[in-house]
Amino acid sequence: QVRLVESGGGLAQSGGSLRLSCVAIGTWSRLDDMGWYRQTPGNLREPVARISTGLVAMYSDAVKGRFTISRDNAKNTIVLEMNSLKPDDAAVYTCVADNTVTYTETRTWGQGIQVTVSS
Repeated sequence: QVRLVESGGGLAQSGGSLRLSCVAIGTWSRLDDMGWYRQTPGNLREPVARISTGLVAMYSDAVKGRFTISRDNAKNTIVLEMNSLKPDDAAVYTCVADNTVTYTETRTWGQGIQVTVSS
């Protein structure tokens, strides 16, 4: 079973930077795409960025050019570098990992981590 442990986040000023990390721990047959979603109160959770085991990254239009996702397959870790932050980036960010345990494909979610951006 996969568990995701997130770290980083916190408070930044508008135009500033923050870094989020997520490590997958546990046991699995295969760990596939990992990424980040975010959610603000009253809104649906939206995808932010994702990265494959082959290190192919995809971003939402809202963060493209400002955020960078990276991955270390040996450490089962992804990092989201968030630059040029805007107040609209403030949200709870949640790590996600697509994985297979035995023959069952699952999407595992982290607990979420708060990102606050002051204007």
